[in-house]
Amino acid sequence: MKITETKARGGLSMPTQNFEPVGEIKNALSGFVQDLTTFQSEIKTKLNKQEERLSMLDQKSHIISRPVLSAAQDLDLSHKSAMETYVRNGDDDDLRGLGLEGKSMSTAVNGDGGYLVDPQTSDVIKSTLQSTASIRSISNVVNVEATSYDVLIDTSDVGSGWVTETGTLSETATPTIDRISIPLYELSALPKASQRLLDDSAFDIEGWLAGRIAEKFSTAEASAFINGDGVDKPKGFLNHLQVLDGFWLWGSLGYVVTGTDGDFDPNNPADSIIDLVYALGAKYRANGTFVMNSKTAGQVRKLKDSDGRFLWSDGLAAGEPARLLGYPVLVAEDMPDIASDAPAIAFGDFAAGYTVAERPDIRVLRDPFSAKPHVLFYATKRVGGDVSDFSAIKLLRFGTN
Repeated sequence: MKITETKARGGLSMPTQNFEPVGEIKNALSGFVQDLTTFQSEIKTKLNKQEERLSMLDQKSHIISRPVLSAAQDLDLSHKSAMETYVRNGDDDDLRGLGLEGKSMSTAVNGDGGYLVDPQTSDVIKSTLQSTASIRSISNVVNVEATSYDVLIDTSDVGSGWVTETGTLSETATPTIDRISIPLYELSALPKASQRLLDDSAFDIEGWLAGRIAEKFSTAEASAFINGDGVDKPKGFLNHLQVLDGFWLWGSLGYVVTGTDGDFDPNNPADSIIDLVYALGAKYRANGTFVMNSKTAGQVRKLKDSDGRFLWSDGLAAGEPARLLGYPVLVAEDMPDIASDAPAIAFGDFAAGYTVAERPDIRVLRDPFSAKPHVLFYATKRVGGDVSDFSAIKLLRFGTN
């Protein structure tokens, strides 16, 4: 502080005070501000660390409490991504180490060799197989994990009757159970693509692979389910013993005849179609479906009843099957053409009469060496099929006996 003297009015002099900033005060204020800044920084750092800990705890809690469905979806997406990487460049590390939240998932690697196709691609293949013109689309399809599937059929009439309140109840007959075993066989497809095409990221590899596998599978299945001999393939329903329906016994398929060798009866061509329908029992007839190939369908759709009305009617809506005498028609190209004694038309409740058993998984092995510069994809699945109820299917034979 500096004291000076000033002249006041009247000639008197008075002391005055001139205040100037002091260095100590400046230093004190500067130190205070610096300490405050340091304190704020330390608090902020501690808060950030605390938030990180809380976030980690929240994530762990979310993982533990996450619904199983969400975990399964994440697993499916991981499987899909790993499968795409493997198909495109052969890198199978992701498939072998496929896991969710640190837990390894071994189902991507099949015990018999090969890698399981991801669920999305598998569903596309199955959907295509189901929608094709194959017996599969009208049959009973079951998924199994074993090497065969057994069907138990009660082939006897156990008996029933009416009794009075005081009457004696007679013992019913012991049922006869027939066991039909359907073994599973390996079905394979071998689509191929160039490595240059696989390297193109715009190329839909999953859609291409699913389409080619489904195409090969559906062609092989459609033939086997009708004409297969049961040797390393499903047994087709036409490969069983065929007898005139009046002499039908379990283990064979009954047939009716047109009365003309290799053709419909020239005078009453529609009669044999009606005979075929009513050869089938009433409990099966309600779910009956005709099966024939395109050539036969072309002949049948010309048939008329006695009043001149066509027996055949096309579906009224898109995707709806044509109908014959009111029953749906499946056009399956593996059915025989109309010829001498050929069983060219089948009618039955195939959901009861024919069973397709399959393993739900589809495997793929990538082979970049056997067909250079192309890459082969060896796709396999296990499937079987056979007649499961011999009384549920009837045939129309183009002959006289």
